[in-house]
Amino acid sequence: MKIEQIYTGCLAEAAYYIESNGEAAIIDPLREVAPYLKKAAKDGANIKYIFETHFHADFVSGHVDLGIQSGAQIIYGPTAQTDFDAHIATDGEVFKVGNLEITVLHTPGHTPESTTYLLKDEAGEPYCIFTGDTLFIGDVGRPDLVQKGNLTMEDMASTLYDSLQTKILTLPDHILVYPAHGAGSACGKNMSKETFDTLGNQRKVNYALMAESRRDFIAQVIDGILPPPQYFAKNAAINKAGYESFDQVREKGMVPMDPAEFEFTAEHHGALIIDTRAPQDFAADFIPTSINIGLNGQFAPWVGALITDLHQPLLLVVDEGKAEEAITRLSRVGYDQTIGFLDGGIAAWKSSGRNTDQIHSVSALDFEKEMLSNPDTAIIDVRKPGEFESGHLVTGQSRPLDYINDWTGDLKRNQKYFIHCAGGYRSMIAASILKARGINEVVDVQGGYGAIKSTGLLRSDTFTETSSARENG
Repeated sequence: MKIEQIYTGCLAEAAYYIESNGEAAIIDPLREVAPYLKKAAKDGANIKYIFETHFHADFVSGHVDLGIQSGAQIIYGPTAQTDFDAHIATDGEVFKVGNLEITVLHTPGHTPESTTYLLKDEAGEPYCIFTGDTLFIGDVGRPDLVQKGNLTMEDMASTLYDSLQTKILTLPDHILVYPAHGAGSACGKNMSKETFDTLGNQRKVNYALMAESRRDFIAQVIDGILPPPQYFAKNAAINKAGYESFDQVREKGMVPMDPAEFEFTAEHHGALIIDTRAPQDFAADFIPTSINIGLNGQFAPWVGALITDLHQPLLLVVDEGKAEEAITRLSRVGYDQTIGFLDGGIAAWKSSGRNTDQIHSVSALDFEKEMLSNPDTAIIDVRKPGEFESGHLVTGQSRPLDYINDWTGDLKRNQKYFIHCAGGYRSMIAASILKARGINEVVDVQGGYGAIKSTGLLRSDTFTETSSARENG
């Protein structure tokens, strides 16, 4: 028996490869399917099933491509409806993978079709559960994504409570819990950095499993849920309907362009230029109106949160050799319209004599000197609300990056704004978007709130502190 968790940090997503006696199954595959095919070929195994725990909202699954290329049957849980050929399993249905058994446990609540898969080993003993977004390590799935008819998120949370109590918590403590996501995913609010655990330990440490009653569970689960990113519903629809082959998406995007062709394409195709370099590299020189979302962070989720049109043509500025990675990561969240990248990167653009723009970026110390000399300094804090509440500058305005499309219009075009996040990644995204929208006096604070706190220049009453910030970057 082989069970391998394939964890993708930038999406905080876990897929699973299972192999026994020459047969394999994949659970919740990512969009690019070559790694799964290679694993099966290496093991001399045939991929028999592709199990989907639910219609994922935060990424485009590889189920359709993998089914075509491997011949495997796609399995969804009860109530699922797809526009492609799939087997809709019944609650309690059993599937054989080599000498293993995988049993369907319908666990609605996160979504109506959400399903947990119980794996029994060669001896027929329960070994692990693949819980999708029903149960995470430290959390449970958010119940607000799918409400049909008169159902509310309280109703879905109540359904989730029943699923946990009757289907999962009746299982033995020793079995392993393998969820679909870890810390950093927007599918929950309190996920651990650990990516698996025993069910017994989760009973002791997971706040949702420790709830004293249904009412207590519902109250705790819905408390503090932020609105889902705008691309979630779109990705769920793609996963239900099917999509363009990833190989076609890659071929369409892997088009190197010299500066003249790149400039012409941007102007005549209405393409948005995404510069994927590190924040400070971008600040020093970038193509006017381009935006910075660095590959060294949660690139794809931020694209999904901030770019509202999945069909928007995209052009990329990347470090050498990074074009395919950027295209791949965009496709994971349904952004399939990359039409080329700048050959030679920003150096080629500058060598051609074309103009570049810059964003003023200052150290935390220089920022604090500015604050001391100018008490009216306009400060924008683009961290999440929970981060802001845990500690912030008294004069800082909370403007979460997630909602920049809602608050940009509130800013004054002739005002200078100092922008910070926790570590410097998100503030440059925000600064680049504001600059592209005509807010020219934007200043990025290097190192973010962490650096500001560490200098010791400002008095303690300059800050409002409740607890340590929970996120980096």
